[in-house]
Amino acid sequence: MRTLYPEIEPYDSGMLDVGDGQQVYWETSGNPEGKPVVFLHGGPGGGSTPSHRRLFDPERYRIVLLDQRNCGRSLPHASDPDADLSANTTWNLVSDLEKLREHLEIERWQVFGGSWGSALALAYAETHPERVTELIVRGIFTLRPAELDWFYEGGAAALFPDLWEGFVEPVPVEERGHLIRAYSRLLADEDPAVHGPAAVAWSRWESSTITLLPRPEVVATFTEEKYAVAFARIENHYFVNGGWFEEDQLIRDAYKLEGIPGVIVQGRYDVCTPAMTAWDLHRAWPEAELNIIADAGHAYDEPGILDALIEATDRFAGGEPAGVAADDEGSDEAGSDEAGADEAGSDEKAAHEDVADEEAAGEEADEEAADAERADAEPTDPQDTEE
Repeated sequence: MRTLYPEIEPYDSGMLDVGDGQQVYWETSGNPEGKPVVFLHGGPGGGSTPSHRRLFDPERYRIVLLDQRNCGRSLPHASDPDADLSANTTWNLVSDLEKLREHLEIERWQVFGGSWGSALALAYAETHPERVTELIVRGIFTLRPAELDWFYEGGAAALFPDLWEGFVEPVPVEERGHLIRAYSRLLADEDPAVHGPAAVAWSRWESSTITLLPRPEVVATFTEEKYAVAFARIENHYFVNGGWFEEDQLIRDAYKLEGIPGVIVQGRYDVCTPAMTAWDLHRAWPEAELNIIADAGHAYDEPGILDALIEATDRFAGGEPAGVAADDEGSDEAGSDEAGADEAGSDEKAAHEDVADEEAAGEEADEEAADAERADAEPTDPQDTEE
């Protein structure tokens, strides 16, 4: 199975003034002359991390990461009690992406987004389809009322009643009829003794349920108070406002994606963003390839999901890959991931069927060397597991 490319550092970075008193952090890594791709993190409020660079072949991609408004390294940070989130909206983030694209002098780019990042990717691609070369989305989330109600108003409690008890604990009993609204009040309270525990409870609920199996180190990272306050405040701000979307807007307008090559990757047991939304998107955008991973939850770094994502980025990169890290033991559990890889392999073989045998042998040797390098790469850090 494919895994992350080796660690790399940015070759350029900066703070982009996008107006409204907002400074957005951005960075570029990989090949300055490579295929441009922009990675959109989750949350909203999750921030980008070094491991996100490693989803892309650094020899073939010009990799653009950013921290969306008020999170990560962007300023002002939402953990600051004085931070005003009123200018942090979906459509301002779409505008920020266009400003960043123009700042970096990129004509068109691949757009990659997971979880909330899938919603932002869809919003951007449906608004600016002429700027998108390909679209890769994972853990599909479109902020429809049914999606928010499932995870934040009690549906998912049927699967995690013990964890749900911790989520509702900060909320007075009389306010538990509308938990998103109740949390809005708690998180806006100036008293750290009120907003702090509420933010930690919100972030613990999410981080405890985004992986197929428990990962305590992920929960510990999400519940660090500064991170938790920013994460919970931004998410709640978006959810109270329904993402500033019209009813069913991202699914309704998927017809605007016609002609854009796309891949949808979805964990079968994703409790945070259940597969119903990925299925609805696939029905509205049938051109996109849908990969439902049989043994995965929500997080991007679960093995089957990671394999499918990197297969897609490798395929869309064009040219010859630097190498694909493989699981020596193999697995019968890869399901649709392996099927997708087989299809990609067939396409590549057809495209290069005239290559001489000795040249192919040389390329195979190069791939094996690169495989070894990637197999030695360190695993994902807990802080890089994305909501």
